Amino acid sequence: MKLLNTTTKNNVLQSMMRILDTHREELLEANQKDLDAFTKEDQAMYDRLVVDNKKIDGMIEAVRQVASQKDPVGKVISEKHLDNGLEILNKTSPFGTIMIIYESRPDVTIEAAVLAFKANSKILLKGGKEAIHSNKVLVSFWHKALSEHNLEHDYIKLLTLNREQTQAFLKEPTEPLDLIVPRGGERLIAFVKEHAICAVLVSGRGNNFLYVDTEADWTMSLEVIKNAKTDKISACNALDKILINESIDGFEDKLQELTTLLKSQNVTILGDKSVASKFDEVEEIKDKSIWYEEFLALKCCIATVKSTEEAISKINTYSGGHSSTIMTNNKETGLSFMEQVDSAAVYQNASTRFTDGGAMGVGAELAISTDKLHHRGPLGLEQLVTNKYYVFGNGQVRV
Repeated sequence: MKLLNTTTKNNVLQSMMRILDTHREELLEANQKDLDAFTKEDQAMYDRLVVDNKKIDGMIEAVRQVASQKDPVGKVISEKHLDNGLEILNKTSPFGTIMIIYESRPDVTIEAAVLAFKANSKILLKGGKEAIHSNKVLVSFWHKALSEHNLEHDYIKLLTLNREQTQAFLKEPTEPLDLIVPRGGERLIAFVKEHAICAVLVSGRGNNFLYVDTEADWTMSLEVIKNAKTDKISACNALDKILINESIDGFEDKLQELTTLLKSQNVTILGDKSVASKFDEVEEIKDKSIWYEEFLALKCCIATVKSTEEAISKINTYSGGHSSTIMTNNKETGLSFMEQVDSAAVYQNASTRFTDGGAMGVGAELAISTDKLHHRGPLGLEQLVTNKYYVFGNGQVRV
């Protein structure tokens, strides 16, 4: 796509904020059509589908934040002047065309598009059929904002493809495609990886762990667990697995407090043998494969470990590489845990719910990447670029 200057891009975003605000009813009516058609069998997906005035305010704020951020394109990463006279600049540059595949969340239609547009990339939005009415209206808003500044609509495009058509598009794209971001569960990620012929950046899978060390503040631990597990079960940063050091003081009493707390929040509890044998309300884990699962539900697993090293090993074996927390007042233990756990975000004495662009000060995010190339964690505006070398010479040849 043609490189746009920062002023032009920000003017489009200002228009988009106004359109979102003044066309609220149109969006709410479209979203109600989506909600009426949804069966509610998947409560987490339904929660993500809902658009209300608070959600619209959040969309406007996401656009405002991106408009206020510096343009990520054309920044000098490094500059070298070689003995042979060559001047070499390494600068940020747009990806080109990005495709994002996501389910249910209409706000992604705003966040993904605003980030891609400010980063001067084209975005192909493949939202789920459950949000089709909401997404069509939101993309029409984008096209109005682009038209107001005499720009083509091609910068932001909604794809309404079924599964077979999506598969065909991934295998043989009908237009240049530089990056695909599947924002969803294991099945979606596997589907995209199997069929795509360009780079794929994995996002959206949680399965997050929290470990309670022997030197943890127990009252604090309960509060963090409650927030991480129950605050928003549909989020990929929600807690799924709890590990407790069996040498913690008052071990059985603390387990009782934990199970009582979770039950009061209507959380279904699964436990390893040592936990399940102590409490009738805890179902014993029979199949180890459950440790790989992301629940997106009021459900969690509790297990005991003998050491921090065992906790680290278990997390690195089973987690989705998203977010992991240690509860401890020992700074050395906390730092060792954080250094050795292989997750995009690691915490000491805090909820996993903070793994979010806005909560981490990144601003709007395209996704939360669990890949190691090219970036891990919230993928914000600064991370939505690649790089290019500019080499200036005066006739040099290599000998």
